[in-house]
Amino acid sequence: MIEKLKQLYLAGSIVVMPDFFVDRIIRLESKEKLFGAIDEKARAGGGSVRGFPTSDIKGGNAVNVAYALARLGARVTLFTVADDVGSAMLRQAFAQFGDRVALRIAAGRQGCTTAFEFPNGESRANVMVSDIGDNECFGPDRLNSQDDLAILKKADAVMVVNWASNLKGTELADHAFKSSPSALHFIDPADISTRSQEFRDALFKLAGVTDCLSINENECDLLAGALGLDALLGPDYGPDQVKAAARKISESVGITTDLHTRAGSAWSNGKEVEFAHAIKVEPRILTGAGDVWDAADIVGYIAGLDPKERLLFANAASSLFIREPTGEPPAMNKVFELLERVR
Repeated sequence: MIEKLKQLYLAGSIVVMPDFFVDRIIRLESKEKLFGAIDEKARAGGGSVRGFPTSDIKGGNAVNVAYALARLGARVTLFTVADDVGSAMLRQAFAQFGDRVALRIAAGRQGCTTAFEFPNGESRANVMVSDIGDNECFGPDRLNSQDDLAILKKADAVMVVNWASNLKGTELADHAFKSSPSALHFIDPADISTRSQEFRDALFKLAGVTDCLSINENECDLLAGALGLDALLGPDYGPDQVKAAARKISESVGITTDLHTRAGSAWSNGKEVEFAHAIKVEPRILTGAGDVWDAADIVGYIAGLDPKERLLFANAASSLFIREPTGEPPAMNKVFELLERVR
């Protein structure tokens, strides 16, 4: 596996689109502590609630995936939308990668997200409040110049992420995938809780041009409900349920499915199934873990890893990310070191 990754060659770039958010992360000892402080201030007529550590970082699924890919050494083209302040933030963040990253920034308003992270039983949860900005209407018109089409035509992979925030997401994916006939086509919808049936219909439309659907456990259950399937993952699910869920989703939508969960990840083409256990770590950060997983997953596809190798590689990359409180995705050599240990 490691030798295949070391020999990874990209003829073009991995193209990622479309969303950019500025993320403010607030880490809580408990959600009750925050609610109690808010209630107390409300009874007093208002005031500041202090003592909650926060950090502002670049965010959005597309930006996070592109950054994680660059950290893994891949060549990346990011299509997104931002105003002057957001554009400067992106250029500063990606400057370290030099010409390995190309930023194609359409003029507009990036989104803003406040993410609350707090203990939730034996794990941690993150709940996000978002202003979507112009990510909501990122359609084919945003990448229709001759230069844009040339980038798509030469791409090794095209990733459309956060479909759920983009009302033109289906049209965007259809255009991007049909404009990149030689590329691997990858879609990750993000939270489809308000659009699950619409996403189901989108998958039926896009099945002929999509190579991989990437979802987490929440998206899996929402999509299963829209497909008329029984609940696939209960509260105490394990590897067998994850494998069965990946197979049923893939079989139902006609797209190879990668399902990543806290128990591990599974791949299925609707018939065959592979599973790789999660690498247990003490989580220090949650926001963006799925994006790092997606980045490593697509690298694994392009490197020619078999499904189980690819899942293990993606699990290793995301586990390194969530144990790092700075929010910095791992470099490839760090993933290699972890893989050597866990193998």
